[in-house]
Amino acid sequence: MRDAPVHSPSLAADDDIHDVIIIGGGINGCGIAMDAAGRGLKVLLCEQDDLASATSSRSSKLIHGGLRYLEFYQFRLVGKALAEREALLRNAPHIIWPMRFRLPHRPHLRPAWMIRLGLFLYDHLARRETLPGSRGLRFDQTSPLKPEIVRGFEYSDAWVDDARLVVLTARAAAQRGARILPRTACVDARRADDLWQVTLEDRQSGQRRSYRSRALVNAGGPWAADLLESVIDTPIRRPLRLVKGSHIVVPRLHAGEESYILQNEDNRIVFVIPYEQDYSLIGTTDVDYQGDPAAAELSTEEGNYLLHVVNNHFRQQLTRRNILWSYAGVRALFDGEDGAAQAASRDYLLDVHAQHGHPPLLSILGGKITTYRRLAEEATDQLCELLHSPARAWTREATLPGGDFRDQQTLLADLQKLYPWLPDATARRFTRSYGTLTHELLNGCRSMDDMGRHFGADLYAREVHYLIQTEWATTAQDVLWRRSKLGLHIRSSEAAVLQDFMDIRSKWRPT
Repeated sequence: MRDAPVHSPSLAADDDIHDVIIIGGGINGCGIAMDAAGRGLKVLLCEQDDLASATSSRSSKLIHGGLRYLEFYQFRLVGKALAEREALLRNAPHIIWPMRFRLPHRPHLRPAWMIRLGLFLYDHLARRETLPGSRGLRFDQTSPLKPEIVRGFEYSDAWVDDARLVVLTARAAAQRGARILPRTACVDARRADDLWQVTLEDRQSGQRRSYRSRALVNAGGPWAADLLESVIDTPIRRPLRLVKGSHIVVPRLHAGEESYILQNEDNRIVFVIPYEQDYSLIGTTDVDYQGDPAAAELSTEEGNYLLHVVNNHFRQQLTRRNILWSYAGVRALFDGEDGAAQAASRDYLLDVHAQHGHPPLLSILGGKITTYRRLAEEATDQLCELLHSPARAWTREATLPGGDFRDQQTLLADLQKLYPWLPDATARRFTRSYGTLTHELLNGCRSMDDMGRHFGADLYAREVHYLIQTEWATTAQDVLWRRSKLGLHIRSSEAAVLQDFMDIRSKWRPT
């Protein structure tokens, strides 16, 4: 048994009883918070760092069925993800949009007819409402690929701003009554009679506060097992396998808007994705990982591997000097220790620990960003059943904040008409980051003078204020790398000035 928690003089108690306390502010935790709050449950979510500060901001930025999973006969997962792809495209058109993917055919791959059959399955495993189907391609001298690659295929998936998806989902939860507490760690959780007694610690002030809830959700992602062992004191019934995926960002490799999916001789997949106008995002790797997930970073071997795969396909050759930025995320997969990391399932498991007369614990194991809404719906179904609070599922047609418009081009034209003083590049960025929330951000502005201090790149004080007040931003890193990707464009000296500015104004962050 654990020792009793240390009760410091700063420990305070919140006598309100929540229906659900969720540990983890990644996409799964925020998705559950949004769904549960929308069904009338009283929800509190805590996250030890910033929202989306770990795995959920370190993905390949794709909403996809997972074409490569067909090789491992994961038809159920692919079909489920493809169905979710359509719902997400409707619900968040500002941060999710269609993208065409090109698959070059090389001699080591399966025969062209077999790949064509796989793409036919990919087109039809779920209803396709908006995206065009797959087709064969012939590459000519205008292709960015090496001249010996003359044949390939093209199919549809979608791109997502993963960190903004998390933040906007959290905002939707808060709008429905959920309490969102970033930079707040759960340091103890134990059953006391028929309730959970949960101790949370503010990571900035050190203050501790006690809360009670009828159910507890462990959505800690790669920390889920550690939470069970060291905080919740509950047996780990399904061992988790931690797999690291690393990405690199280089100067733009090709002019077109399509992405490339490259299959290496070892059967691993590498994507080359147009990124933030001027760059290409390349990834990912699949490497078993041990250690603190927050410390994960690109290794020399991973960087060399990604460059090798790209150089085998593209005319333009890359070296390590071309790597402008890199990041690595750790995924927690639940299907054991055997087999190659890239073959491990990306499906999810909802593990319920509910003994008669004791408050339930729901642990979220596995999952991928594409299926987060479905996972949240199933998790909330179980919570409602366990808490005897029946309520209908509702999120499949739920538009995320800022997503209430027809298409990006129409919204961009509207913004340019309403705010003719706004630079075109800024209007385009606001369209694909904030959608119709841009009107809220720019409320009262009549010219660029009203945008306030310029910090560099495309960032002004008005936007920083907005992110502090409405999106829980506290640090320059929150603004530059998660609420936006302006960190790719801003100088380190400018980022330091921004941090000084935010240190003064972070008292305005929402609670």
